[in-house]
Amino acid sequence: MSSASAIFDHGAALRVPAPEDSFGWGALMMWLGEAGRRLGAACVRVSTATGDAVASPGDWIVLSASGEYHVAFSAGGGAALHA
Repeated sequence: MSSASAIFDHGAALRVPAPEDSFGWGALMMWLGEAGRRLGAACVRVSTATGDAVASPGDWIVLSASGEYHVAFSAGGGAALHA
């Protein structure tokens, strides 16, 4: 790999489910553990490498191979709520 090549730190990802998807929310919160806290019916606060981020349905939460969470916001998603 040349020094100009980007290193992609891939791991796993889960999408924030719709508010009524209790199975999806249970799986997401178990996966996040202490790094996540549900906010109301539809959002989750995630501890990321750059601080807390609020993710909403449709956003992706990525666990990188380094063990840090990241939030990929969908169009119109939680980006405006980044805390």
